[in-house]
Amino acid sequence: MEKQVLESSEERTFQYQDSLPSLPVPPLDESLSKYLDAVKPFLNQEEYQRTEDIVKKFENGIGKELHQKLLERAKTRRNWLEDWWLNVAYLDLRISTQIHCNMGGPGPYIEHCWPPKEGTQIERACVNIWHTLKYWDLLRAEKVPIERSGDAVLDMNQFRMLFCTCKIPGITRDSIGSYFKTETEGECPSHLTVLCRGRVFAFDTIHEGNMVTPPEIFRQLTYIQKRCHSEPDGPGLAALTSNERTKWAELREYLIDLDPKNLTLLEKIQRSLFVVCLDDSSPHGTPEDYSEITRLGLTGDPTVRWGDKSYNSIFFSNGTCSAFCDHSPFDAMALITMLSYAEKKILENEGKWKGSDKVRDIPWPEELVFTVDQKIINEIGRTKELYYKKVSDLHLVNYAFTSFGKALIRKKKLHPDTFVQLALQLAYYKCHGRPGCCYETAMTRRFYHGRTETIRSCTVEAVEWCKSMLDPSNSTYERLQLMHKAFAKHNKMRKECENGKGFDRHLLGLLLIAQEQGLPVPELYVDNAFTASGGGGNFVLSTSLTGYTRFGGSALPMVPHGYGFFYSIRDDRIIITCSSWKSCPETDAEVLCRTVFQCFQDMLQLTVAAQL
Repeated sequence: MEKQVLESSEERTFQYQDSLPSLPVPPLDESLSKYLDAVKPFLNQEEYQRTEDIVKKFENGIGKELHQKLLERAKTRRNWLEDWWLNVAYLDLRISTQIHCNMGGPGPYIEHCWPPKEGTQIERACVNIWHTLKYWDLLRAEKVPIERSGDAVLDMNQFRMLFCTCKIPGITRDSIGSYFKTETEGECPSHLTVLCRGRVFAFDTIHEGNMVTPPEIFRQLTYIQKRCHSEPDGPGLAALTSNERTKWAELREYLIDLDPKNLTLLEKIQRSLFVVCLDDSSPHGTPEDYSEITRLGLTGDPTVRWGDKSYNSIFFSNGTCSAFCDHSPFDAMALITMLSYAEKKILENEGKWKGSDKVRDIPWPEELVFTVDQKIINEIGRTKELYYKKVSDLHLVNYAFTSFGKALIRKKKLHPDTFVQLALQLAYYKCHGRPGCCYETAMTRRFYHGRTETIRSCTVEAVEWCKSMLDPSNSTYERLQLMHKAFAKHNKMRKECENGKGFDRHLLGLLLIAQEQGLPVPELYVDNAFTASGGGGNFVLSTSLTGYTRFGGSALPMVPHGYGFFYSIRDDRIIITCSSWKSCPETDAEVLCRTVFQCFQDMLQLTVAAQL
């Protein structure tokens, strides 16, 4: 009888949260044998022998004890990794997370209803903001559809972090403030923060129980813009969020000591739904080349970004737009789901507001005026200088490969994601003459609060295939055989990772247990093979598929000599964002991206030649 009732009523977004399975701990021997397999491409016979000995010693000695302790931890937690991952991957970092960890991506609207056009910034912003507010409304009412992978329900917890969430800097470790509540849980903050020309404003999106409409948002944003354009610029306090974390934490403490009102204002920003950034630049963009929009979205004017906010919606003066997010509370897919919802609505209405033009007498936006002194003014100047110096070193391209996309790859019975990953392996090998250790994100959301696992795309099979592609004595048939082997291996790894059977998070867990127990770092982790194969965050290629939608996302390289490589795959095209640091003489984002495009053609040729 109970089941009947559920079927007839609608599913609620968070209703299965408590019935999701716990994150498993894989068997130790399996993880270690996968690890050994993964380090092979980077070692010669002698080095491999040495690493194999270290791994065997670990497995029969300290590793066994640590694994037991990890199993104990997992007994009392639905996700043994969650707190650890949040701290180690994000909150413990002391570098500028705004530069090195934040993610973002361009709005694809220039491809349909909103080509770049001066003077459209505010009217487009208010339509876009309104659809985002409608999504917040759906989330509050738990009407956002539950995502699934096949039949498996996926964890929806990350969606709670899209709104009213902000990272708060700490001296040794940051924290996350999340103030979102569903309707059944209670009151939820409903104001927006708007940044413009170094100034900060806020206004409520609910007036007398009803949400503000686009004409009303238009009135609010126009008011802010007019004031900012006719009066002197503000101090640009937001730039401080781009500091190294401890520095920002100290300055934040200093601000609060200067005037307790500053704390109230900071909290107002932290609690706000999201941040609207009115940016004066006009990045050039075409459907085939989003480079400038993406680069300015990720590394534009720091005085109109609140780097710690979970979602900054950036509107440029020519009507192009971009998203910019703190990565700690969620991974890209939650954001992309929300943005795709808004895009669908915008498309349905041809980018216009078709409702009433009536504007109620709502309170004007309030300016959040911080008390600052000369020290803060100087620090803002210094921070901006450091920020611009760092981001000027970034080389970023975002191009569309338009010869074919998902439709043709699927027709060849190949997995589109694996297709791109192998093309990247081949391109890296061509450019650098050696295998490139690679991190690809796999989603573990079929488990309670699951986030990610690492797929190590640089496999023995991939390298064998790369060599065959560069060896003129190899026949098309041999190359195709090796390519299919490499595909099979990658697909198998992806499946294992999604099912909690990867090894990177497991090895991290064992290391953290050792640290918590005050034990010495096991030899496995100081062995050269560990770092050479990407362990400890040393992946030369940091990659992720950002879905099969019109939205792409990107982040910067993990290491100074590395690349950020993010891609979305559509029916007729593959869009790639590739980044590298100019200060590294051997990496070049443009060259790698163009080489990948060439490899797409080469791989397709193989499948065609095989049919002849």
